[in-house]
Amino acid sequence: MSDTAYPITHDWYPVAAVEAVVEGQIATATLLGEDLVIWRAGAEVMVWRDQCPHRGARLSLGRIEHQQLHCAYHGWAFDTAARCVRVPAVPGLVMPDKARAPRCEVQLRAGLVWVSLSATPPPFPEIGWLEDTSFQHLYCGPYHMKSSGPRVIENFLDAAHFPFVHAGFLGVPEQPALDAYEVTRTAHGVQALGLRVFQPNYDGSGAAGTVAYDYEVHRPLLASLSKAVDETRRWAMLFAVSPVSETESRAFAVLAQNYPSDTTDEAIRQWEDTITAQDIPIVESQRPVRLPLDMGAEIHVRSDRLAVAYRRYLREINLHYGVC
Repeated sequence: MSDTAYPITHDWYPVAAVEAVVEGQIATATLLGEDLVIWRAGAEVMVWRDQCPHRGARLSLGRIEHQQLHCAYHGWAFDTAARCVRVPAVPGLVMPDKARAPRCEVQLRAGLVWVSLSATPPPFPEIGWLEDTSFQHLYCGPYHMKSSGPRVIENFLDAAHFPFVHAGFLGVPEQPALDAYEVTRTAHGVQALGLRVFQPNYDGSGAAGTVAYDYEVHRPLLASLSKAVDETRRWAMLFAVSPVSETESRAFAVLAQNYPSDTTDEAIRQWEDTITAQDIPIVESQRPVRLPLDMGAEIHVRSDRLAVAYRRYLREINLHYGVC
């Protein structure tokens, strides 16, 4: 186990859909207790802490003009690099370079705006199908949950609840058994391969069949799955939790498949919205809200092998946020 707490602020988290950030408008989000302001200039998306460096007013109360964000309090104008370029009360004043709005690191991937609160974030995790152009990608969410991020991720990793919470979609009550499966520790998290389940509607098209799941945890609050429909067709999902606080979360999903489908994007989003809506009351009901890392705090069985490995991984990296 690490002697220092895991640097939760260093990771990458989605805060908005790229298409939801409209030029000329200001959007907001809260990540790890930090209020953020989000805006666009052309193809570039900016995410800053929602605080003017002058007197601390919310920049989200301001306006966008000429590709600059203007603070509502004193009219200070900030360019896309977060530099103050105009102080209306002192015409002609040239501000020093340090007069900047506090900005965040940003990446645009898979239709989502990803943010790190660290000035030196790690590289984005390598997820092969996310960059593979043979896959069609579709983002879904955000989904709001009054629960801790680790609780939300553990639910994503739990296939044993499919026949009960998602009956008619991802499972059937008549076939609840899970075959034994193996879990391994990877360089960045944990992995489970070849977990087979029967699903009556495995991709939103209404198609049924037995699929083989592969799960991977890439970061404490970032996980993915891919499932083999047959030897050539594969369906995948990236699930990312952006913690609002230790006990409140927003989640985004990126769905992908490498085979053609007549199902519309809207229908697939509705399918995912329905499945997540089934999860939310269950996850929000769990107590304690923070995920317990003491293995004796809850009862575990063989089908919980991936969840147990996830908890051990969180203990090993010394995560303090959203756990108990």
